[in-house]
Amino acid sequence: MRHRIAAVTAAALLPLAGATGIAEAQPASLYAPSAVVLAVAPGQDNAAVSRAVALSCAPTAQGTHPDPQAACAALAAAGGSLNGLLASPDRNRACPMHYDPVTITADGVWKGSRISWKHTFSNACTMAATLNGNAAYSF
Repeated sequence: MRHRIAAVTAAALLPLAGATGIAEAQPASLYAPSAVVLAVAPGQDNAAVSRAVALSCAPTAQGTHPDPQAACAALAAAGGSLNGLLASPDRNRACPMHYDPVTITADGVWKGSRISWKHTFSNACTMAATLNGNAAYSF
């Protein structure tokens, strides 16, 4: 009788030992990754980046961007569409009509999805007037 109780007890504990004996892979974070590199380059080919910053938005805003909280809020307000960062140009700002292209880019991951975005402006003044001080690109 004693052997039968021991066998039943051992059989009952076996599944518990198996559940705790093997570690299962768990996600490192509850948040989907959101980390991008934002850059500004003269010209259209992005060969020589003049400024670039790293921005991570999940779980907290951080990075080399001068205002990561505002930049993450601007990207979130754009709803993942980086074209949403572009506003109508400020009509109160006069820009010269010369062609000296400036390209802005965003490359990385936004809410778990890979992004690669690029927009070229005719010159730096047009870029500043169109972004209207958008926090994501104020670096």
